Amino acid sequence: MRLLLDSSVLIDVLRGRRGRPAWLRQLVLDGHSLETSALNVAEVRAGMRPGEEVRTQGLLGALRCHPVTVKAGEKAGDFRNHWARRGRTLSLADAVVAAVTVEQGCTLVTDNRRDFPMPEVRLFDLPA
Repeated sequence: MRLLLDSSVLIDVLRGRRGRPAWLRQLVLDGHSLETSALNVAEVRAGMRPGEEVRTQGLLGALRCHPVTVKAGEKAGDFRNHWARRGRTLSLADAVVAAVTVEQGCTLVTDNRRDFPMPEVRLFDLPA
């Protein structure tokens, strides 16, 4: 399965939280493709702490990274417009990640499931 890792998951892996490093290794052993988006790369790097640069680059460099295309930008705008008309405000970053996920045919791995109400976005069940 092609899994697009959201920033929350990437940060947990980098900081050794919730058993995420071992869980991520198991996903690879199970044959999953680990991917992310350019927007997630920006979010992770923006939150980098001193001393995390090498580890961050190692993790991000091991992932297939998808660009934010014009098509994804259009889809993200459509997501925000659609949900705003229903009284729900989505962040631009979440809308872009959702759009890239859909465009690339991936399943999204995130701790913030409520931020991705779009039925088009497949969500991966995280371990408890």
